[in-house]
Amino acid sequence: MTLSTLDWTIVAAYFALSLVVGLWVSRQAGQDTKSFFLAGRNMPWWLLGVSMVATTFSTDTPNLVTDLVRQNGVSGNWAWWAFLLTGMLTVFVYAKLWRRSGVLTDIEFYELRYSGKAAAFLRGFRALYLGLVFNVLVMATVSLAAVKFGEIVLGWPGWVTLTIACSITLAYSALGGLKAIIITDFVQFTLAMIGSVWAMLYILDLPEIGGLSNLISHINVSDKLALIPDLSDPNVWVPVMLVPLAVQWWASYYPGAEPGGGGYIAQRMFSAKDESNAVAATFLFNVAHYALRPWPWILIALSSLIVFPELADIQRAFPNLSADKLGHDVAYPAMLTLLPSGLLGLVAASLIAAFMSTMSTQLNLGASYLVNDFYHRFINKNASEKQLVQIGRLFTVLSIILGGGLGLMLTSAGQAFTLLLMIGAGTGLIYILRWFWWRINAYTEIVAMVSSIIIAGYFNFGESSLEGWQKIVIGAFLTTIVWVVATYFTPPDDEVTLRNFVKKVNPGGPGWVKYSDGISGKPWPVPKGILSMVLGCVAVYGFLLGVGQLIYGQTSSGLLICGLGAASSYGLLKLWK
Repeated sequence: MTLSTLDWTIVAAYFALSLVVGLWVSRQAGQDTKSFFLAGRNMPWWLLGVSMVATTFSTDTPNLVTDLVRQNGVSGNWAWWAFLLTGMLTVFVYAKLWRRSGVLTDIEFYELRYSGKAAAFLRGFRALYLGLVFNVLVMATVSLAAVKFGEIVLGWPGWVTLTIACSITLAYSALGGLKAIIITDFVQFTLAMIGSVWAMLYILDLPEIGGLSNLISHINVSDKLALIPDLSDPNVWVPVMLVPLAVQWWASYYPGAEPGGGGYIAQRMFSAKDESNAVAATFLFNVAHYALRPWPWILIALSSLIVFPELADIQRAFPNLSADKLGHDVAYPAMLTLLPSGLLGLVAASLIAAFMSTMSTQLNLGASYLVNDFYHRFINKNASEKQLVQIGRLFTVLSIILGGGLGLMLTSAGQAFTLLLMIGAGTGLIYILRWFWWRINAYTEIVAMVSSIIIAGYFNFGESSLEGWQKIVIGAFLTTIVWVVATYFTPPDDEVTLRNFVKKVNPGGPGWVKYSDGISGKPWPVPKGILSMVLGCVAVYGFLLGVGQLIYGQTSSGLLICGLGAASSYGLLKLWK
């Protein structure tokens, strides 16, 4: 398939816009690290919230949703829907705490919270681990999706797609820093929503599909529609729903859904004007990410079961697709080839923009770790602000080369998703408890991190008889036991560090009573925050599932569930005020 001149014009226009934005803000971004990595700490909530949503959506996201729907049905999306719990907890509990900390990165937080050489080691190690290893793996995952998209939709070899898209991404990321990324994110989100909704409407109207009602009743689709997995079969509902809701959301460290907040979500909160903007931005992100975006992707995925019911059908339609890249996830870009000229260009531009958005954020975030928490902290403490920005741009170049190169070696979005969950399994609870229990120390995190990597390596490259969900649960359980024991067998942090942390952040609660002397305060806000979290989750899940029922033609149940979401929204509004 080849794109028309109109399609290529739309794609080229987005590329040009991205470069213009980068050049526009490049002078301001190069002033100092606060400007380059935090956009000057004066971003409004709506722009930050949209940026979070845009970054979470990359070329691999609809591919992953399509993979889940085709193999496990719509209910398979609970693998990522469950992360709403940690998202809402971040909104109502952690956003304020992160903003009060005043750090440049969430890794700098280690030497605010912990003391001694162990804290310094943890900061340096995590900077290298997250800035290079983990960050490169994330970029490789989204690069893999860009490769598949390029081979199917653009007709380009994978290395060509990555070279062009990564070069432009590198240009505006290195020039404009986080501010350029946030502004381009807004354009990307607008393109993505228009493109995905318009593509969904066009595909549903294809003769092969015959409209929404025919799609829902089709024999290839009817057994994939359930929003809740079959509760009579533990082999289905335990891995699909129970494990994500009971374990995965708090136990795993996953980009964009870190327990306790962190990563690029924390970076956006640090960039906010104040606490209230940080909270509002994170709330907007969770509502848009879970309630607004999924259904266009899901309906296109369901439609693919009619047009390309088997992998062999995709292979016949795209004989030039690399054999190691063939999987259920490529059904999404395969469906996009059915779009007409103009619309195909818009959707192509939106997916390329999604790739560039995620890559640019990971580049800037990874560079902030390597510059602020490794180079400046351990290599050159006397470096000027301009030198640090230059080093940040150098690390940006290195990271994109490594991420794109690894992306050419991966084969499946689902494979990468599982690996990311496995690597962080069992460490998530620490990122929650360290805010509220003084006994958590640097050794706790070091032991958890090392044991998690060892256990994940064993399950992924040694033990192969267990299912993916079993590996995650067992890995989380074993890692948690190891770090809890390590916490009690290692020395606590010194009292000066703990008192200074409480004085600056004021987390409150029974876990800090002995270090809260002289701090007059309001009642501990966490119980109210947890109630707000519950109401927020019910509201979002209510609209997500209620809209699904309405789409399926189940008007009564759909309105009832949406009504529950509306009632929870009203309660949340009253409580939040």
